Amino acid sequence: MTLSTRISTLTPGGSDGWEVFYRARQMKAAGTPVTELTIGEHDIRTEKIILDAMHRAAVDGHTGYAAVPGTLGLREAVAARIQKQTGVPTTPDNILITPGGQAALFAAHIAVLDPGDRALFIDPYYATYPGTIRGAGGIPVAIPADADAGFQPTAANITPHLTDDAATTKSLLINTPNNPTGVIYTQDTLTQIVDTCRAHNLWLISDEVYDTQVWSGTHLSTRAMYPDRTLVIGSMSKSHAMTGSRIGWICGPEDVLEAITNLATHTTYGVPGYIQDAALFALNQGDTLEARVAAPFARRRPLAMQVLEGQNLVRAVPCDGAMYLMLDLRATGLSGRDFAEQLLDTHHIAVMPGESFGTAAAGHVRVAMTVDDASFVAALEALVAFAHTLTQEP
Repeated sequence: MTLSTRISTLTPGGSDGWEVFYRARQMKAAGTPVTELTIGEHDIRTEKIILDAMHRAAVDGHTGYAAVPGTLGLREAVAARIQKQTGVPTTPDNILITPGGQAALFAAHIAVLDPGDRALFIDPYYATYPGTIRGAGGIPVAIPADADAGFQPTAANITPHLTDDAATTKSLLINTPNNPTGVIYTQDTLTQIVDTCRAHNLWLISDEVYDTQVWSGTHLSTRAMYPDRTLVIGSMSKSHAMTGSRIGWICGPEDVLEAITNLATHTTYGVPGYIQDAALFALNQGDTLEARVAAPFARRRPLAMQVLEGQNLVRAVPCDGAMYLMLDLRATGLSGRDFAEQLLDTHHIAVMPGESFGTAAAGHVRVAMTVDDASFVAALEALVAFAHTLTQEP
């Protein structure tokens, strides 16, 4: 059977970087206890009050086709939330409700790329970014951010990739607070990014799904700086532990959102109404509910810092947001992949190699703060002790 080139080259052959995760799941299925610190899945479930609201909406009959752009009430709530964050006037006409943030990422790239256009994204990156760009017909171009500069991308990182074939480079995808690093881009970083996009007439696609998980500093949205050519990606998955509900959004200029809504009419045909009603209920609970969902990660971050203090072999990249720690293990002499494989074999602790997220985080591992506090601390202590056995340091 011959498939299209687009789908058969979505993820090129070779390693996809997730072997440790797959092997950990196989070990668990075979009965071996494994502490999984791999994927960004909350260790709490969607709150009962949200599920009750979803149930009420379904029982009350909101189970037919919902408006493709999203229900007016939910779009109003998302618009108000974004306007409060950015100070930019935002109306329901600037919002499209999507089946999760991933669908929003795909639609955004479909909107701004023609087949063969180059689309930039920052390395380290969330695993689906290159395939999303290929699926939209674009050519993914990774922009490595410097580990020793705290993974803050600069104009100097970006501009070398704009000198050749610049006319076909259409977009830049960023993610702050960042998965996998936990870094929040600073005002200076975002200013350099926006100035570069403006100078080269690039669309800026800003993945902000972790905007409620801020532990230090401030989350800034580029919509406040570059509203005419920024598409903001949002989601209820991380902010409200609604990962399985598959509900997110795109925010951008009205004419762009009108065109993307037309795309949704021909692809997803909207999001179930009862799920949208539950999302509206959740957003209407305000900051209190969002803080409650984020609380376990806010609590575990300082616990991790306590485990890591007093030694320099395992160093944390500044973790200012999101549910992850990026640990620098280059002093052990191992790659992130080799370290993660050996840690799984010897201690049955699963972490993600930095190399799973591109080349810039080689020699690092990503640790998801997604198990209970005691298990999390014990796993980190074992990780640090294991690193020291590799170098014979005390």
